[in-house]
Amino acid sequence: MKVVLIVGIVLFAIVGVVFVIGLLIPRDHVASSSITLRQPRDTVWRAVRDLSGVTSWWTAVASSQRSQDSAGREVWDQKMKNGFVMRFIVTEDKPPERLVMAIDAPATAPFGGTWTYEVAAADGGSRVTVTERGYINTAPFRFMARFIFGYHGTMDGYLKAMGKKFGEDVQPSHGSPGPT
Repeated sequence: MKVVLIVGIVLFAIVGVVFVIGLLIPRDHVASSSITLRQPRDTVWRAVRDLSGVTSWWTAVASSQRSQDSAGREVWDQKMKNGFVMRFIVTEDKPPERLVMAIDAPATAPFGGTWTYEVAAADGGSRVTVTERGYINTAPFRFMARFIFGYHGTMDGYLKAMGKKFGEDVQPSHGSPGPT
């Protein structure tokens, strides 16, 4: 009985520490990941902009389908392999250099924000940068995002998959995560 009580107290203390640290982490963050490819800018742009075709090369996405536009903007529903579904709205489209997609979620949702895709000519190829401007409302999830999952994981997965699509082995570089 004493052991069970001690284990319970320790678990409660761990949860409390995670919660308190999560409260101290800013709700908003900005993080970016970049790669350089040996592909022409227009070729890379077509891959970035082909939102329905992303399932052919990024295995994390099970489906990506265009929905009915909203207020003249493209709307996309993406289902991840883990079953999680997100709706995105294209808020900016400036070919062949910049695409901004926002998660269609209320401010009270557990998380949200935007991904900005930028494609620039670089060293005979292209530099692709994905920047996440996000928020995480729940303190324990802020703790996990900062110390367990990291802010760059999904962006890095996307960029590595893009490199593989073009037959290139890439290692993303990171802009330091921080508050917005």
